[in-house]
Amino acid sequence: MKKENQRRAALVYHAKPRPGKTEVVPTKNYDTQRDLALAYSPGVAIPCKEIEENKSNLYKYTNKGNLVAVISNGTAVLGLGDIGPEASKPVMEGKALLFKIFADIDVFDIEVNAKEPDKFIEAVKAIAPTFGGINLEDIKSPEAFEIERRLKEELDIPVMHDDQHGTAIISAAALLNALELADKKIEDVKIVVSGAGAAAISCTKLYLSFGADVKNIVMLDSKGVIRKDREYLSPEKKEFATDQDKHTLGEAVVDADVFIGLSMADILSPEILLTMAKNPIVFAMANPNPEIEYTLACKTREDVIMATGRSDHPNQVNNVLGFPFIFRGALDVRSTTINEPMKMAAVKALADLAKESVPEQVNVVYDKTRLTFGREYIIPKPFDPRLISTIPIAVAKAAIESGVATEPIEDWGRYREELSSRLGNSQKMVRILHDRAKASPKRLVFAEADQMDVLKAAQIVQEEGIAIPILLGNRTTIEDLRTAINFNEEVVIIDPKKEEYKDQRNIYAELFWKDQRRKGYTLYDTQRLMRERNYYASMMIKNGDADAMISGYSRNYRSVVKPILETISKTKGVNRVAATNLMLTKTGPLFLSDTTINVDPSAKELAKITQMTANMAKLFGLEPVTALLSFSNFGSSRFPQAKKVSDAVAMLHRSNPELMVDGPVQSDFALNKKMLQKGFPFSSLSNMNVNILIFPNLDAANITYKLMKELKEALSIGPILMGLSEPIHVLQLGASVEEIVNMSAIAVIDAQSKNK
Repeated sequence: MKKENQRRAALVYHAKPRPGKTEVVPTKNYDTQRDLALAYSPGVAIPCKEIEENKSNLYKYTNKGNLVAVISNGTAVLGLGDIGPEASKPVMEGKALLFKIFADIDVFDIEVNAKEPDKFIEAVKAIAPTFGGINLEDIKSPEAFEIERRLKEELDIPVMHDDQHGTAIISAAALLNALELADKKIEDVKIVVSGAGAAAISCTKLYLSFGADVKNIVMLDSKGVIRKDREYLSPEKKEFATDQDKHTLGEAVVDADVFIGLSMADILSPEILLTMAKNPIVFAMANPNPEIEYTLACKTREDVIMATGRSDHPNQVNNVLGFPFIFRGALDVRSTTINEPMKMAAVKALADLAKESVPEQVNVVYDKTRLTFGREYIIPKPFDPRLISTIPIAVAKAAIESGVATEPIEDWGRYREELSSRLGNSQKMVRILHDRAKASPKRLVFAEADQMDVLKAAQIVQEEGIAIPILLGNRTTIEDLRTAINFNEEVVIIDPKKEEYKDQRNIYAELFWKDQRRKGYTLYDTQRLMRERNYYASMMIKNGDADAMISGYSRNYRSVVKPILETISKTKGVNRVAATNLMLTKTGPLFLSDTTINVDPSAKELAKITQMTANMAKLFGLEPVTALLSFSNFGSSRFPQAKKVSDAVAMLHRSNPELMVDGPVQSDFALNKKMLQKGFPFSSLSNMNVNILIFPNLDAANITYKLMKELKEALSIGPILMGLSEPIHVLQLGASVEEIVNMSAIAVIDAQSKNK
């Protein structure tokens, strides 16, 4: 993304539709006078008295147990330096957002106007009773060391400076696995640490906890190797001062086994890398540009085991793998601190997780056939759904075993379920879709690019690398709109009605006529039709001149679908095209079918719709669990509509016994596994999390998904067409920019799959 576009996008993102990135949402009913009387006066006095008598009741009656403060004085913000507390607030809000979406932890971000450690510490201590934990952020060293140390000593809640310990924990996990692959022992390896800030010091200290020998460590700051004969060293640097006769990075790296970079871009040259020992381990973690570029390092040394802080390369050392889950575990046992055993437990859990079989959902996100432990996979991926149910458990157990937990967990199976249930966040699936599309972007035709919202979506799609847009529509209108929104990037624009496209129209018309001439079309008819954008765009896809297409923003669904169905053949074995909507709910993704095409499908058609939807779920890395819905449960009604569903289920059990399918079942039973278990324990869906709902007719499906969307109960992506041989998808009339971008990602993923 160009800098001017990134600046505009960042400012709009933070300002619209309302300023900031977080809000406070009530967790209790507030509809009646009784509710308000309980929430505030006079009812609120009762829990106040309970807390006065026993302060531990604070966790029972308030949000303290799930509330973390992200606190900064703005003295070391990202790569911006000392920009002050006010300017640091967007970063702290961003950290709050990450806590919520990855671990369901609520956060108040607090920016303190105090550079002096004493004043900062007093401010934090004064507000500490509000919180269950404190995450210190973007505080410059060496003050950061004293601030964290004293707050940990003087408070009885978990305190962690993530800039120090987050990178340390993630890189330590990666280092343990890299050493295993290199067949080296941590107590023997020579380690060079480029950088001596808070993160570098904490990383090195944690490596010592796992057995690294301080005699084998050489640390450098901006002045070169930190030697014992240098004057005016801080206590933190003194701990790692060496008496080895080395002064420069080039000298330090010779025969080193491990390079840890937390300094600046491009300081590790290929020539220096070549001097390292066999199977060198290089963690170049400077952001946004590492100490040596990933591909350059791999080209220089085929035996290198490489990690960076970037998401576009394997082995990303990303703090989001740590801090949300560490605080989650600490909060859930009411730990009084985050101690060394808890950090070490997080390291071991992360390292071990990378060696386990990777869920298909993760393989799908990163476009891998099968991620396996090795040089390009030494730490888990940030989108791994197992993180929430693995790291907090390890941290909580360590807190209990080390004696700092005040509320031990007894039922670990139940705790694991509770953790997994916290990950119903819809935006996580959206990020997965976008990242997967970016892995291999395709040529995507926007058939209504002369509409402002469609063009805005195309701009985002191009800037984000989701797809390579091709803009169809009135050229003059498109150019005027591009100017209005500063869409200056080079892009293909096609106006099918213009004379310059006559030859191409005629080619498409003849191809179309050959397919349709026995259906009443003349060649003249097809030449006329090719002036219409949806016919022209569909033929582009069919002829291989583009990879995927979306349309439907400004025209009714039927008028858009008709040209597509006439132009594009169905997938082998499919008689009728269908559509599904992916609803991203608070409890997880849910596919609803058929939402737009088949008015009253037969039992056989319902069975086929189910098969296609199950395949779509698998495309997204989900294991399909399907309920066929009705107004009755499991044959309790012989009414034709219910019997149709029963017949479809019977067909599926015969033809696709491998699918987890049952019905007919009422929607509340399908979505409430405990209710289903109690009422119908014989059902194969009993105690399962259903992720596909098949509706008996179009009325039910279409009404349901639109109600869910408008009542803000779910984010809708779709309708997603199923059964076409080409990746073409139709928007709902008046779709939002966000919906168009999400459908663009779906179209690209569909193209990736069909190309395979």
